[in-house]
Amino acid sequence: MVSLAALRWLADQKAAFVMLERDGKVLVGTGPVHSSDARLRRAQALALTNGMALKISRELIAAKLEGQALVSNDGLHKPEDADAISQFRQRLSVADTTERVRLIESQAARVYWNAWSDSPVMYPREDLKRVPEHWKVFGQRISVLTGSPRLATNPPNAILNYCYAVLESESRLALAALGLDPSIGMLHNDLAARDSLACDLMEVVRPKVDAWLLNWLQRELFARSWFFETREGNCRLMGPFAAKLSETALTWRKFIAPWAEYIARELWTTTRKRTPSQELPPTRLTQQSKREAKGSTYSVSAKRLPRPERVCVDCGTHVNPGHDRCKLCASALSTSALVEGARRGRIIAHSAKARRSRMATKRRHDAARQEWIRAGQSSISEEVFRTEIQPRLMGLTVRAIKSALQVSVVYASHIRRGKRVPHERHWRALGRIVGIFGFDADARSGSQRHQEP
Repeated sequence: MVSLAALRWLADQKAAFVMLERDGKVLVGTGPVHSSDARLRRAQALALTNGMALKISRELIAAKLEGQALVSNDGLHKPEDADAISQFRQRLSVADTTERVRLIESQAARVYWNAWSDSPVMYPREDLKRVPEHWKVFGQRISVLTGSPRLATNPPNAILNYCYAVLESESRLALAALGLDPSIGMLHNDLAARDSLACDLMEVVRPKVDAWLLNWLQRELFARSWFFETREGNCRLMGPFAAKLSETALTWRKFIAPWAEYIARELWTTTRKRTPSQELPPTRLTQQSKREAKGSTYSVSAKRLPRPERVCVDCGTHVNPGHDRCKLCASALSTSALVEGARRGRIIAHSAKARRSRMATKRRHDAARQEWIRAGQSSISEEVFRTEIQPRLMGLTVRAIKSALQVSVVYASHIRRGKRVPHERHWRALGRIVGIFGFDADARSGSQRHQEP
């Protein structure tokens, strides 16, 4: 519940309050409203007759088509569609009516959303059996329930509808803060239940929302528990998920601000009897006037957009950033991987190639032992090895033991930990690498007691 006192407190803090339905419908939108200048409102009302509406509409749609071409080329990797959208953008310069601008925008939109249609939507493995087939791709932007984007029938379109509603609310608040009437539009026709100028303004930032969603589609998974489907087939968002999406409003607000001030500035140029101190309207949203006085410019920060929680690729439960699976699924996967690795290892160990390798290794070590015996090498006593050499092996690396003895990594590891005692011919080499000095006398005395025949 929201009390009137709470709304008053928000107004005192110059904070906005927006209430949205989970299908994207804007129920309430209030925010700090500055006293409007009648000259600016009059210029807005006359924009359709003096050509200013056409100029503003062309600029807004040109920026929108530029963003759509960028998404098509860099995000969807469809340069042919990006080129087609760019060609539509070039035709805006010769559009002499707002109806012509709307036609060009709709033709470009058809190409743009067709490029999206085959984009896959990924879900955890456990959710796939409960996900309808038409939820697994982006599909068409037009809903079969309404013949328009309203009442989306799959998750990505439902997310777009909700984020567009957040964007529309931010557009409405930005225009009201500048003293403009959000309902008197330039491009969209006036309707009783629509703020046409807010819809005009949000067109510029739509590609930013699209790029954010596309990046998410390509990198993350959707959990089935974030959505539900009505009896009519309308895909809706669950409350916590919708609340998470609403956190993107702060970023959309930053993208909206300079374009809202652009509209106010262009309309202001058509007013009469401007005083020298009011050559341009105040830049309440970006503080650009103050920034220019200080030698800086307005820029949207690269703050990372908030995203819903990351989910396990197997069961769909929440996982921490940097992880693909929850603890249970990761443990089960590790166990199965170890079992499968052991199975494959046994098969490889009994292959003809492995047998030939073992035979060659055995012949090499047998030859080395026979050569050591024939050379009459003196041996270090077993007591010297166990008391002076063996305890110091833990201070060596496995690689050092392997290189000194020319044995395998596994065998070197066993020697280091004392699980295996190497042949006597290796004891002197081990004593040398552990840095034992003065054991020759012991070795000689030991060799008298442990001479091999």
